[in-house]
Amino acid sequence: MAKFGAAALIRRKLRRYAVEIYRLYLNKFWGMHIAEGCAISLSSKLDKAHPDGVWIGKDTAVSFGAAILTHDYVRRMHLKTIIGERCQIGAHSIIFPGVKIGDGCIISAGSVVMRDIPDGCLAGGNPARVMEKGIVTGQWGLILSRASADAAAAAAAAPPAASTPADAA
Repeated sequence: MAKFGAAALIRRKLRRYAVEIYRLYLNKFWGMHIAEGCAISLSSKLDKAHPDGVWIGKDTAVSFGAAILTHDYVRRMHLKTIIGERCQIGAHSIIFPGVKIGDGCIISAGSVVMRDIPDGCLAGGNPARVMEKGIVTGQWGLILSRASADAAAAAAAAPPAASTPADAA
């Protein structure tokens, strides 16, 4: 193995350990509920005013600068903010208190999520709205398949329907 390859392998393993240590720190010290396999950026902001309200499912990634809020000081609300399994929260997104993001969702960068997002959706914008449904994601929200793309490919591959004189009668 080349020197560059060995260094990259070591760096990758060290990063995985650092991410896991950070996850354990958030769970044990702050009392958050972050499942195994999550990748939480060190620059993301998880609400520590009500840390028990942060729930993040298995194999989810929270990108840099994203904010997950669980309380509203003005209204004196402390709510659970739940993010499902295999999700991707884009850079600089804001997830408001009390929002539930379903399993296998992708939130695009810079989105402001104020309402619940159902399973298997791609959402984005300010305020965030569902832009695509029926996506299937793997670890950290990587897209495995899209229902709309799969349906279009199946329609293109299907042979055209044959018309016969008997059909006209």
